[in-house]
Formats: sequence, C-alpha cells, structure tokens
Amino acid sequence: MDKFIAYYRVSTHKQGISGLGLKSQKTAVMNFIQPDNILLNEYTDIESGKKNNRPNLMQAIEECKQTNATLLIAKLDRLSRNAAFIFTLRDSQVKFKCVDMPEANSVTIGIMAVLAQDERERISARTKVALAELKKQGKKLGSPQNLDAEARQKGLTARKKNALDNENNRKATAMIVALRKQGKSFYAITKELNQLGFLTRRNKQFQQNQVQTLFNRFVLQTENL
Repeated sequence: MDKFIAYYRVSTHKQGISGLGLKSQKTAVMNFIQPDNILLNEYTDIESGKKNNRPNLMQAIEECKQTNATLLIAKLDRLSRNAAFIFTLRDSQVKFKCVDMPEANSVTIGIMAVLAQDERERISARTKVALAELKKQGKKLGSPQNLDAEARQKGLTARKKNALDNENNRKATAMIVALRKQGKSFYAITKELNQLGFLTRRNKQFQQNQVQTLFNRFVLQTENL
C-alpha cells in the first residue's frame, strides 16, 4: 500500500476558482492512483511558472517527510521553469512521482529544469530584441486590439503547438541524457524511448539520429549556460 500527497499548480487565480487546469490535474492524479493506494492530502499553489513562491508545495514536501508519503505531481512542467527551484525538490530527498512522466527521477528533473530555464531565457532575449526592433520602426506596442480574430487565433494555436513541442523535447532529452550517463548506446536509448512511449515533436517514434541530435543540443546548451 502506497501513500501519496498530491500537488497541483495553476497559473492564475481565475483558474484556481473555475477549476480550469486544476480539474484535469486532479483527474490525472486519480487515474494514476491504484485502488490499494491512499491519497493523504492535496495542495494547490496559484502562481506563475516563472516565480518560485510555492508555499503549499513546501508544506506538501514537509508532510511527505512526516508521513513517509510520496509526493505526486500531475504535470512535471507545473512545478517551475526555474532550475534552482526544482533542485530544491531534488535536495529535499522526498520520494516523488510525476503522473505524466512516471520514470522521472532526480537526475531527469534536474536536466529538464536546466533545459526549461535555458529555453525561457532564450525566449525572453528574442522577445526583447524583436520588441526593440518594432519600436525602432515606429510600431505601437502593447495593443492586442490591433490584431483581428484570425490573427489572435493563429497566435494562440502556434503558442500551444510550441509549448507541446518543447515539452516533448524536454522530456525526451532528459531521459536521453540520463540513459547516456548510464553508458547506454544511442541505439539502446532509442529503443528504450520508443518502448516507454516517448514521441518526437511530430508525434512519431524516435530514430537514432534524432536521439543523438537532442543529446548534442543539450551538451551545447549546457556549455553556454
């Protein structure tokens, strides 16, 4: 019999009240828990993923220590995009499970944290450069009213797709790096990724050259951090 304490995060107060986002996380947790398991408690934080203010997560970690329970997280990317914050979870030494990536461990979440932070910093830098260029051209910034409905919908669709692609890449890369550290060949890693159900950004099984590309990209990113 396993004991769990669930942790959820939503990015806005409105989502917390309406249940948007929170409902799907709770459903994922309940589907993960087996009949002979016990869900001792649930904690929810309402905070932007860029920030590290997670008082309820810290309480959840403390209760896990006191009850010897496993911290259960519905979505790994709901923790934070800040590497130092996820390292705090790792260093707390509590047992944890991620519903969307059950094979994740302290090594893989550390790798994902580094990738996510690097991605966020690069996006921020590119955005600043683009805004500065638009300002130079005399464009009026900060006026979404100027976009028609079609343009707004295209932008929303593109953001959702990019988020999914990046999440798939982060998860796969974390597993690739972890398995590579164990001395496994790219052939063996490719086979294991496909057996575990990892998918490429185009929702297809991995080829060995794709695995090697993601690994090399991670090496280059970490060298530049």
